[in-house]
Amino acid sequence: MTGRVASLPGGNLWTLVLRLLPLLLVKATIGSPVSSIQPVENFAAEGFLEKYGYLHQEDHRHNEVEVSSALREFQWLSHLPVTGHLDGPTLQRMSAPRCGVKDAGGQQAWARRVNRVFLGGAAPGGQHRRSKRYTRPGEKWYKRHLTYRVVNWPRHLPKRQVELAVRTAFQLWSNVSALAFREVAGGPADIRLAFYAGEHNDGTGNAFDGPGGALAHAFFPCRGEAHFDMAERWTLDGFKGHNLFMKLGKALVLSWDDITAVQQLYGKPPGGQVVQLPGQVFSSALQDLALAQGGKGDPDSALPLYCQGLFDAITVDQNGSVLVFRGGLFWTVSAQGDVGPAQPLRHRWPQLPLAIEAAAFSPVDRKFYFFKGRRMWRYSGDDLDPGFPKKNEDVGLPAHPDCAFFYAPLGHMVLFKGSRYFVLNLTTLRPEPYYPRGLADWKGVPRGANGALGWADGRLYFFRAQQFWRFDPGKVRVTGGGQWAHDLEWTGCQEPGGANDVL
Repeated sequence: MTGRVASLPGGNLWTLVLRLLPLLLVKATIGSPVSSIQPVENFAAEGFLEKYGYLHQEDHRHNEVEVSSALREFQWLSHLPVTGHLDGPTLQRMSAPRCGVKDAGGQQAWARRVNRVFLGGAAPGGQHRRSKRYTRPGEKWYKRHLTYRVVNWPRHLPKRQVELAVRTAFQLWSNVSALAFREVAGGPADIRLAFYAGEHNDGTGNAFDGPGGALAHAFFPCRGEAHFDMAERWTLDGFKGHNLFMKLGKALVLSWDDITAVQQLYGKPPGGQVVQLPGQVFSSALQDLALAQGGKGDPDSALPLYCQGLFDAITVDQNGSVLVFRGGLFWTVSAQGDVGPAQPLRHRWPQLPLAIEAAAFSPVDRKFYFFKGRRMWRYSGDDLDPGFPKKNEDVGLPAHPDCAFFYAPLGHMVLFKGSRYFVLNLTTLRPEPYYPRGLADWKGVPRGANGALGWADGRLYFFRAQQFWRFDPGKVRVTGGGQWAHDLEWTGCQEPGGANDVL
């Protein structure tokens, strides 16, 4: 039996690995495939509620009272306003990718809440009962020392960093249980992690479906395997693409339900001391490794790390140099394409978070603007301006912007987010009137750009994954494009001697 993991918002593979590991350690009594949930329309809401255990599936017919009650239960468990109606926030939550296991544990909590209201909270017999999530015998490992093997990995991910990421994920589980994990380089292993594309002999129901669909699936302890979709664009240290473990700067917090379940089967760690490593530990180790390799993904390559994958943000400074940001590092590229050494982001701009989502330099006020989550930072040179960081909502901007850039024809900063763009007046730090507007104004520019900048040729360049789009402000449309690492010399990704096959 397998569990499948659907595409996650912001896609991060550290979270994915942490979600798959419990499936490799224990088998849920209510286990079911983890599926990709497409946007839910009104007529499909009842099907959603049936699928996740809020409505019975006997004849697929439900009266208004049953549906309203099921909606209230789902809303309460999802921390939404409990209205009993299929409103906007409820539809949005239903549309989000999620695990395919029914919400049984939460439904028990809902039942206890209802009992407290109507019956005073006592379980039958006057005893409070706690149900165990994992109880079925024969569906666990019968030893405490397990081996694991990373069978393969995408070629654009550095091997040593993948090994570090996986090792850290297993260490998290060792820290909260009596299990111990040891990596083996080859041969048999209790747990095997591998990347595959399309059909890979796991049955047609488990075939991977390319970018944006199911990210991975795991087989329970009887087989001990986790498979990841090779076609996805995985990263280790950035916000764009599917991050191998967890968005940098956040703590790695394991579900206490999963911790309790694993401890019930395998015991607590020696000494009984539960230790959870913060995400900064992995982030620092990953950054140290990247710096030790000169900011290169492959020690034998002359190319910087970002050329072999994605970057989080890009901008051009007052000297015409390109700044490329990925994870906790940034690179400076001259107009001739010469790349400087990787530098820690916070060494130059103290007080920034561990990583950023968008960055832009404004030639009007000669300041750098950085965006991460719900906040904005502004620097004069290397110094944070007074009153910053500011909350995005306080200046009328969205959280988690896709990209930011200075747009000379308007004389203002532009931010893209989803299907809309915002224009920020840098003097008033307020949005310009009549914005936001739809991206249709930018003919040919795709949604989800992870970076943008204005170049010396008077054009704007938008980046998404490995592609770029050249936008002509005079014609107000895209006039060209290609692969940035191969076609744009000033990105610093040209191989010495002219050879370039990094992607």
